[in-house]
Amino acid sequence: MASTFQREAAEGPLLIADIGGYTSFLQAVGEAHKDDALANGAVPEAYGLMSSLLDGIVEQIAPPFTVAKLEGDAVFAFVATGAAVPRGEALLGCIRGCYAEFRSRLAQAGEIWSCTCNACSRADKLDLKFVVHAGRYVVQQIAGNRELSGPEVVMTHRLVKNGAARLIGHGAYALITAAAVDKLEVLAAPAIPMTETYEHYPPIDAFAFALR
Repeated sequence: MASTFQREAAEGPLLIADIGGYTSFLQAVGEAHKDDALANGAVPEAYGLMSSLLDGIVEQIAPPFTVAKLEGDAVFAFVATGAAVPRGEALLGCIRGCYAEFRSRLAQAGEIWSCTCNACSRADKLDLKFVVHAGRYVVQQIAGNRELSGPEVVMTHRLVKNGAARLIGHGAYALITAAAVDKLEVLAAPAIPMTETYEHYPPIDAFAFALR
């Protein structure tokens, strides 16, 4: 029987919270523990840490955001139709609160971390960045799962790769596009203006807010 597709056009903020250094960290942990914990079927503590960090992100942003999906080392979220949209300082406060919780969970893990191998000790190098965009998108139900699609969704994901870290000097930042700054009434004065270019899209203006 053919699948029934439910679609809803919407417009609003799109957010990605991405853990920097996640892939290389877990690769290093896997290599360091391939002959002990992993070989014996045990799960290294590092995996529990990553679960805790992602849980913390979700707890801090939802609500006001709704989680669309977990994408490995990132959380992709949006504001559902009819929900209160965070604006101005409320949006920045949500992001800063999420980053503070992320750093707190990292610090707590360091206090009880039992493995001191070179790989696991790199956990304190992890950091968190945010991308916030705003525009139209389509919410679809596919195979029972909610999926967001549309050019602005693609742009939000492309913006994860950007030059903000070079401008700010570290990887803890919130990159908010000019479209989101305008629609969400964010005061851009303390941020660094920048422009990113991606294939098939016109240049997109944005502002980089340091979180440290």
